[in-house]
Amino acid sequence: MIDGIVAGLGGIVHSLLTVYIWVVIIGALLSWVRPDPYNPIVQIIYRLTEPAYKLVRRIMPTVFNGIDLAPIIVIVLLQVVDVILVNIINGMVIG
Repeated sequence: MIDGIVAGLGGIVHSLLTVYIWVVIIGALLSWVRPDPYNPIVQIIYRLTEPAYKLVRRIMPTVFNGIDLAPIIVIVLLQVVDVILVNIINGMVIG
């Protein structure tokens, strides 16, 4: 019973991380086309991604040759966290 709950919570966390990775990708693509900053969808995406970008920018420089690599760094870090959490949860459920 507890194993099922832990596995279910792990699946939810994995899904949330995947959705956030897609939000970061969409935000990066939107930055290339310069959409209307007053569009509500653009504002939501900006509010969801900017805190993660600020955290990464505080730790390391992210602009190289005029290209901001913060979205790529955030995506890689989220993938690492996802793999680690999935392995920990699988270890708890299986072993």
